[in-house]
Amino acid sequence: MKLASYKVRGRESFGAVVGSGATLGVIDLKPRLGPHFASTLDVLRHEQGLEMARDAARGVRADFAATEVEWLAPIAAPEKILCIGINYANRNADYGDAEVPKYPSMFYRAPGSLAAHEQPMLRPFESEQLDYEGEIALVIGRTGRRIPHNEALDYVAGVTLCNEGTIRDWVRHGKFNVTQGKNWDLTGSIGPWIVTADEIDMTKPLHITVKFNGVITQDDTTASMIKSFADLIAYVSTFMTLKPGDIIATGTPVKLGPKSETPKWLVPGDVIEIEVPEIGVLRNSVVMES
Repeated sequence: MKLASYKVRGRESFGAVVGSGATLGVIDLKPRLGPHFASTLDVLRHEQGLEMARDAARGVRADFAATEVEWLAPIAAPEKILCIGINYANRNADYGDAEVPKYPSMFYRAPGSLAAHEQPMLRPFESEQLDYEGEIALVIGRTGRRIPHNEALDYVAGVTLCNEGTIRDWVRHGKFNVTQGKNWDLTGSIGPWIVTADEIDMTKPLHITVKFNGVITQDDTTASMIKSFADLIAYVSTFMTLKPGDIIATGTPVKLGPKSETPKWLVPGDVIEIEVPEIGVLRNSVVMES
């Protein structure tokens, strides 16, 4: 099941995405599941929520075509958005470090820093160095602490895509952190929806590509990850409780081609498309902040 959040005819709702291409549409689950389910987060928090959503969508035709809805972030207000840095082997080498790190690098993002699918990303006035990073993001479906490695994937409700957009010169403002450059309003994106874990074999490599104005600039598989999905969940849950709706962005592959001393930053009009065939395409254009 593909679980999405959206706005349609002036109201916010959530539903199951069905069809593809010209037939892509959504089954409106909010009225079908009743008043106790106001959002996708409520579905994830309920012990039987995903099963109830599947039952409600089974055999039902789409209520709205995809062209009728405005996509919203799949989860409006996750308690935590955790981001993993330098987690692909070739990217680690790109930073001049041949030694495999013992522990993952981590930082937080605020929900307001991520736009939804087909919504514009903002380039701020204060910096020209808006960059992009295509990533696969895990959505947690069960509460857990000190989760054993061999049980870690059982805690994943599903996966989505993330453009972990960054204001590069601002990640260097502090000596020991990157928070400033990672949390500008709407400089990244997430979506288009959550593909539930029963539809994806996360033990097998997932192929991720990123297109910058139609040209592939990132192309790798999760086989190159230094820390696997299970590694990350087991590690993070050692020191904090993971809860339904929490998001873990799992790292970005290195960009293709030689490393440039004068990177090409995003400017208004640019379009970034992140794709994993089992998930879909997250597409965003860039506009100047007004």
